[in-house]
Amino acid sequence: MSLATSASKRPINKDLLAFAVIAALLLLVLPLTLDLFRLNLVGKYLTYAFVAVGLVLCWGLGGILSLGQGIFFGLGGYCMAMFLKLEASSPENTAIQSTPGIPDFMDWNQVTELPWWWVPFQSFPVAILAIIVVPTVFAYIIGAAMFKRRVGGVYFAIITQAIAAILTILIVGQQGYTGGINGMTDLRTLLGWDIRTDSAKFILYFVNAALLLGVILIALYVKGSKAGRLLIAMRDKEDRVRFSGYDVANFKIFVFCLAAAFSAIGGAMFALQVGFMSPSFVGIVPSIEMVIFCAVGGRLSIFGAVYGALLVNWAKTTFSESFPELWLFAMGGLFIAVVMAFPNGLAGIWKSYVEPIWARLRERPRPAPTTPVTAPPVPLPVASIAPIPSQAAAE
Repeated sequence: MSLATSASKRPINKDLLAFAVIAALLLLVLPLTLDLFRLNLVGKYLTYAFVAVGLVLCWGLGGILSLGQGIFFGLGGYCMAMFLKLEASSPENTAIQSTPGIPDFMDWNQVTELPWWWVPFQSFPVAILAIIVVPTVFAYIIGAAMFKRRVGGVYFAIITQAIAAILTILIVGQQGYTGGINGMTDLRTLLGWDIRTDSAKFILYFVNAALLLGVILIALYVKGSKAGRLLIAMRDKEDRVRFSGYDVANFKIFVFCLAAAFSAIGGAMFALQVGFMSPSFVGIVPSIEMVIFCAVGGRLSIFGAVYGALLVNWAKTTFSESFPELWLFAMGGLFIAVVMAFPNGLAGIWKSYVEPIWARLRERPRPAPTTPVTAPPVPLPVASIAPIPSQAAAE
């Protein structure tokens, strides 16, 4: 085997090992060690990990910092919540309303008929399709409008933040159609299956973990493909890639849409596991928090982003339980500390400090080469050497 072949297989083996470790953690260790309440919390944390993995591709590889990933998380969550809300708003369940058969917040706001754009969400396949298609198409519109005009860097980050704020205001303002500031609550069943029971929460955790592992595999494939290498090249030398004949805008649109689709899956699983969806998960603050998850884990590492989402949310829960007035300061301090001291996050700490120690421990002492020991020639004394008699003397 050549040196080049062995060197190219080495990262793949490391990725497979890291994938096996995180799969064992999510599917075996956490379910066996945590009670159902804590396991459901971890399931909620994992829905944010979908967004963090998408940000690794978008920000870490492509250099596109989006401060509006909450848009796509919220759109995916609202698409799932609309289906669940319609199922919970059957004429039998809403018989006390003035207009039975429509969601309760519509009845409270004098809406007497289900809006036309709500009707397709009565179908479960359409709702599943909308969870992926609606955020992806919205991301395509934003990406095409920005990247085709070569808008990037801090300008793109600010524009995504502004869109997140606009969408939040729109959702809150249209209370009769979206539930307003309260969002969509009282989500009960999925195709007749009660999602509020303990067994349902346990099963949904595993569904969520399996989907996250699938998203990680897709992200690893993209990272190792030619498109992934081009994204890294665009991040470092965008003009050089453009002059080489590649359409930089199309690659940026692709990775932005892929990150949006990942975020939407996380949002849909959030609505299923937590049982509600509100505009508080769409705006600027949650979008910046999602960037913090990625930064703490390591914006260049897919696995680091998952650990970052788990760690930051665990710290957020712990601090908010013990110090409810200080946890925002603690979270801000954590972000500043990571950016100032460890710009590559947890993954950078692992690579700089833990991997060298692990490599030294794996190195086995090599035995010294064994060479035959030969004794030096012993010179004979001169007196012991008898003169060779000549032939004439012998005769």
